Amino acid sequence: MSPEQLKWILSVALAEPHVHQSQPESLDWSAWLMLGGRGAGKTFAGARWMVWSALTYPNLALVGPTLHDVREVMIDGPSGLRAMSGSGFQPRWETSRKRLVWPNGAVAYAFSAEDPDSLRGPQFHAAWADEFCAWPKPAQTLAMLRFGLRLGQDPRLVVTTTPRPIRALKTLIAEPGVVVTRAGTALNADNLAPSFLSTLRGLYGGTRLAAQELDGVIVEDEGGLFRAEDLARCRGARPARLDRVVVAVDPPATATGDACGVVVVGRLEGRAFVLADRSAKGLSPQGWALRAVAAAREFGAHALVAEANQGGDMVRAVLAQADPPCAIKLVRAALGKRARAEPVAALYEQGRVIHCGAFPALEEELMGLGTADPGHSPDRADALVWAVSALMLGVGRSPRLRAL
Repeated sequence: MSPEQLKWILSVALAEPHVHQSQPESLDWSAWLMLGGRGAGKTFAGARWMVWSALTYPNLALVGPTLHDVREVMIDGPSGLRAMSGSGFQPRWETSRKRLVWPNGAVAYAFSAEDPDSLRGPQFHAAWADEFCAWPKPAQTLAMLRFGLRLGQDPRLVVTTTPRPIRALKTLIAEPGVVVTRAGTALNADNLAPSFLSTLRGLYGGTRLAAQELDGVIVEDEGGLFRAEDLARCRGARPARLDRVVVAVDPPATATGDACGVVVVGRLEGRAFVLADRSAKGLSPQGWALRAVAAAREFGAHALVAEANQGGDMVRAVLAQADPPCAIKLVRAALGKRARAEPVAALYEQGRVIHCGAFPALEEELMGLGTADPGHSPDRADALVWAVSALMLGVGRSPRLRAL
């Protein structure tokens, strides 16, 4: 390794990217999916990860919507591979073979998502797929790419994209081994023109287009109960006190399937305040019970509200074993998801639900409720609906007698 290469490596190692631009800390992932708004730094994150991979692995793949996108954005863009490689580790582009070659011999082959069959045959240690939602055939092309990720002990894939409500993306999010990070454009505002965000917020703020293109949220086009404009204006601070706090739990049917929805909501003076989203995937019954009980302790909850359609009294027993600090109330779904969510969506329209923090994954699922193709079980949204219903609509309350 030359002194120039060593200097570049140290400069990159000591650099401080934004949290959302760094690969997941856990090593237990096969694919890292970064969903971000325009200008959120997705290209920077993908290129940075790929250059680090080139220091270790000899065979890499680059897949963009077109070959032009691969060259102009992923390779030659201001945050592309050449910019990230620096002068000490500068790769050369071989036009005839459509590949990028680094000084250490590592090679990244360029592919267009317009031609999935071009991925038949080649094999790789790692791959970077950019703007997945803009691919003409996203599911087919991703499958071909994955068949080629068969070299080394732990081949990995990074996918960077501005989200759109397509089935291929929803399927990818729900897959085991996929870690999802999300970032709005505002998180990278320091690297953008000063007027960029303010101008676009002024033009499109509160619309579904802004939620998708600036906040990096999957926005359903048809049939959604929760509007982007309602969610955009529901931000607010947590009150100093609350009349009542509940933790709602939407248990998964299996430990390896859907996530367990765990959402904390409080009530004050006729309004609901969403305090936390502690939903998680891949937990055992004991794991999600401990997670829900920990949230109840942290926020001083008055009750744990748990859906009992999946498991019945077993849900109560599992939660009880975790030693909750409050009562456990079981609720059962007698209506469909849309019918249960409609009264809660009306509360959002009235401005009576406040989000005390940023909950992009939760808001994404809320905007998917009521659509014909949600793609996966909206566990976070279900938990929120149960929590708000328990606090604001009387769901799960026991009948009371009053002497007159």
